[in-house]
Amino acid sequence: MNLTIFSGPPSSGKTSVILKAIASFQQRNIAVGVVKFDCLYTDDDALYEKAGVPVKKGLSGALCPDHFFASNIEDVVRWGKEKNLDLLITESAGLCNRCSPYIADIKGVCVIDNLSGINTPKKIGPMLKAADLVVITKGDIVSQAEREVFASRVGSVNPKANILHVNGLTGQGAFELSTLIYDEKEDISSVQGMKLRFPMPAAMCSYCLGETRIGESYQLGNVKKIELGEEK
Repeated sequence: MNLTIFSGPPSSGKTSVILKAIASFQQRNIAVGVVKFDCLYTDDDALYEKAGVPVKKGLSGALCPDHFFASNIEDVVRWGKEKNLDLLITESAGLCNRCSPYIADIKGVCVIDNLSGINTPKKIGPMLKAADLVVITKGDIVSQAEREVFASRVGSVNPKANILHVNGLTGQGAFELSTLIYDEKEDISSVQGMKLRFPMPAAMCSYCLGETRIGESYQLGNVKKIELGEEK
């Protein structure tokens, strides 16, 4: 079984891109399943079910979705093996742009859209910088010049990644994407012992543990202060 991890900012078109790629896999009789990670709510699992794709969803609730992902990915891989999948795709929430859900030696794909702003690639951390493949969506809404400039900004942040434009509505570029995320020679039986490509967001403070009061006297643990400087 292959394993591919998709991440990206909210509403960048991750689910649409994955569905278009899955349609290509289904035409080639490649069995694909999806596990959707999110925080509070998602109905994307209904879209996958409608497409005839085995799917599970996990909601992290009050927990960081990346920590939730890392705590559950081994069970997710075991589920994929039980389903006799050729390819298992996980889709992460990617809410704070600091997320780092990739695993070393496992394909990582970041989906980002042209409408997010020209400086957005610089604002995204390991989710973009550590990806093997960057998929840029919504290119049909902007000009060719804007597409090229945005792709250039992405390349400056992650020069090692392959950059691919995919239209989540028409499916243009989805077949090319499917050839890059699946290799029949690969076989992942377990991710136990594998390492994350980048450390998770660090936080263990009083607010993590349920504190709601504001003030230094209520702040404990991993606390970071902004540097405001001294007034003259």
